[in-house]
Amino acid sequence: MRQIVLDTETTGLEVRQGHRLVEIACVEMVERRLTGRQYQTYLNPDRAIDEGARLVTGIEDEFLLDKPRFAEVVDEFLAFIDGAELVIHNASFDIGFLDAELARWQTGSGRISDRCSVLDTLAMARERYPGQRNSLDALCKRLGVDNSRRDLHGGLIDAQLLADVYLAMTSGQVALDLGFEQATQRHEVVVTGPVVLQVRPFVLLASPDELLQHERRLDALDKSADGQSVWRRLG
Repeated sequence: MRQIVLDTETTGLEVRQGHRLVEIACVEMVERRLTGRQYQTYLNPDRAIDEGARLVTGIEDEFLLDKPRFAEVVDEFLAFIDGAELVIHNASFDIGFLDAELARWQTGSGRISDRCSVLDTLAMARERYPGQRNSLDALCKRLGVDNSRRDLHGGLIDAQLLADVYLAMTSGQVALDLGFEQATQRHEVVVTGPVVLQVRPFVLLASPDELLQHERRLDALDKSADGQSVWRRLG
């Protein structure tokens, strides 16, 4: 499967208020491996950047004056993502801005969903970690992804970090090849060689806050069980 991890930066938060793209960044994965191929461009939005967006991204209006407009790069961008699954954090935000640009310039290219499927890692994180912070920075901390280079929000570094976060979040969905094979129609398994792990397994320890929440949950179970719950007895 070919996947494109995508991030954008914009002049502000609301596309319906006329805010525009100022950066598009993508990194490519094939069969869950980063290929080294990437696409990145800054864009002239033909409007000023909101102060809040400028503080977050570090991008100044003057820097964008000589950058191409979306219509000048749209063919190259669409060729890069065409047919892939897009992996995006808070996908509705980025897709909304991309679709607005396609409509504004009347490219005849339709919508992003006409050529790509979309996987939203924010929705995935909320399902896996309900009630917790699921920003990109929070997920990096939770999953052990080094984000020390992320002083400001930048499209390319955010796309690279999101690729690492996505791979960490979904690592349990992939069958590990540990040198086993099915030998017969009865699905017997035989060992064909020594089992060798190529990397040391990552152990994710609970934070003090998570341990406190766990204890509170056990307290509630004790009350509902009119005594000590099975989890306390096992502990």
